[in-house]
Amino acid sequence: MRALHAFAVAVVLAQALGNTGIALAFQAPVPPPSDEATADDRTPPRLSYVDGQVSFWRPGAPEWVAAQINTALAPGDELSTGSPGNVEVQVGARAFIRAWAGTAVGLMNQEPDFLQIKVTAGHAALDLRALDQGRVVELNTPNAAFTIQHPGYYRVHVSGERTSFISRRGGRAIVTPAQGQAASIAASEEVVIEGDDAPRVASYAAPPLDEWDRWNYARTDYLAEAVSARYVSPGVYGVSDLDRYGRWRVVSEYGSVWVPTSVPSGWVPYSTGSWTWDPYYGWTWVDTAPWGWAPFHYGRWVYADRYWAWAPGPVIVRPAYSPALVAFFGGSPGVSVSARVGWVALGWGEPLIPWWGRPRFVGVPWWGGWGGPRVVNNIVISRTAVVNVQSINVYRNVHVQNAVVAVEPTRFGRGSVGTLRIAQAEVSRLEPVRGRLEIQPAAVSLVPTTVRGVQPLDNRHLRPVVATRPQLRLESPGGESGPRAPAREATPSPRLVPAPRENAAVESPRAPFGQGRSERPQPAPPPRFGGSQPRSPEIAVPPSREPRVTVPTPSTPQASPPRGDPRPAVRPEGVRPERPAAVPPSSSPGRESRSVSPPAPATPQTPAPRIETPRPQQAPQVQQAPPSQGPAQGPARVPPRVEVPRPQERALPGEAADRMSPGRGGSR
Repeated sequence: MRALHAFAVAVVLAQALGNTGIALAFQAPVPPPSDEATADDRTPPRLSYVDGQVSFWRPGAPEWVAAQINTALAPGDELSTGSPGNVEVQVGARAFIRAWAGTAVGLMNQEPDFLQIKVTAGHAALDLRALDQGRVVELNTPNAAFTIQHPGYYRVHVSGERTSFISRRGGRAIVTPAQGQAASIAASEEVVIEGDDAPRVASYAAPPLDEWDRWNYARTDYLAEAVSARYVSPGVYGVSDLDRYGRWRVVSEYGSVWVPTSVPSGWVPYSTGSWTWDPYYGWTWVDTAPWGWAPFHYGRWVYADRYWAWAPGPVIVRPAYSPALVAFFGGSPGVSVSARVGWVALGWGEPLIPWWGRPRFVGVPWWGGWGGPRVVNNIVISRTAVVNVQSINVYRNVHVQNAVVAVEPTRFGRGSVGTLRIAQAEVSRLEPVRGRLEIQPAAVSLVPTTVRGVQPLDNRHLRPVVATRPQLRLESPGGESGPRAPAREATPSPRLVPAPRENAAVESPRAPFGQGRSERPQPAPPPRFGGSQPRSPEIAVPPSREPRVTVPTPSTPQASPPRGDPRPAVRPEGVRPERPAAVPPSSSPGRESRSVSPPAPATPQTPAPRIETPRPQQAPQVQQAPPSQGPAQGPARVPPRVEVPRPQERALPGEAADRMSPGRGGSR
């Protein structure tokens, strides 16, 4: 009995151990706690297009500089366009903000579900082809705040004390003036706010598209239809640039990879750009190539068949943004390269050692946004394995010729990195940096270039705006030693108004329609299909509804009733005279009022034209003169009647007889 009991216990233990082993071997991939607990779920807006005079300024920078594409924007950043000037900021995979000449636009706040921007002067357009569920975009102006929760095309114009906002392509928004109640903005509508203290709100029909609107439409159409989107995870910015500057290939070890076609000989990743200090992410790479966003913030770089290729890895649902995907190096004491800071692009599946974020996040191996295999020291590991950062000492791309880029610490974060390379004999002496990079930023580190920009006229970017939230002011990750904003460039606090409720677009009162000389005239009603004119209520038979008339042939003379003929006027078939209650009947007996609509009967002098109108279920008629009897009387449902010619009376010609109303003749 005891033997049986022991056997049963052994079987149960074996099953438990076996089930545990199976669970460990086949369970779904579970990322380490650092991937979920400390990773940020927001992607900074990308400066994706610059044309003409466009200047950039970040709080703490000594001056305005020329805007550089691929700059990751942070709350507090300002953009100003001259004349000519045009700039584009990508805020989503299919969402863009563009500013025309003479415009001041800035980023005030960014959260995973909230984006707050301001426009203090000029023209700006928001082309939001897609907007995540629950995400809110708030546009702040000196006169009002506009809340956007639906995809569409929006345009704002700020001039002096006047702000106009237009919604198109199914877009809807909510306007909240500085003083007043929130009001909804429907699709194809323009709202104009004038004044600051007591703003006047008026709504109009949206004006026609102008040349800049059509350019916005065409550019977004081009950017949204990228072939490279089939190889890259959704949500990655700058995918359309890959189509123009490279080609996709398939490598057996890495799958689909992208190879740039416009790089010089000897080029290596992370060599043509600069390190910029971001208020949230710290040191961030800004590449000067037009395509230099996605390959430097997502995926990995591989060296195959003697060329560099960007491998995005397997497609995942929500890729995570990284300020750069490199491994930093520093020389050990006594080594000739100890006074340099180097870096190399991460290889296939290698982890990133974060240098930004919370203390528990810094220095912990992180595969955020990576869906492929995890490789440590050229060995594929399980996703449930805990990796000690001190054990990571092998990076595959280190062994590629001239792949490690290095600069002196005094030049790091101060403009272009140059072309300094480390010899392969010295690479093995470099030590990986396993945490924060101990290089403090300077004021010049806040901007990606040293090229001086154009200062905005009359400090238009410092105008206070109306907002539902205060501007986010990020603390420098470097602590008190980080750069601070000069007092002369301090952005004034916005005038806060209550945030509209989710159903405010339905419950809030509609803005009153504008009145005055500036009111846009109501457009004329469109013509009826076929080119006819619209109906006028003063005409008995409107031209737009004029029936087709059959003209009698000359061989058949048309007779008209003689003067004094006691017979009533002949009416078209199916037309009955009606008078609305508000119009009194005519004082003359036997005559109809001619100012009543629907149309009145024809005059007794001229026979009415033939009307070819289909009559449902109408019995055939005999072409005869009307009978001598009076109007038909009886129940509402009268059987079909056959008209018999009245004796001793000449019948009208065939055309006139067809125009007679059956059974409605008058008595003599």
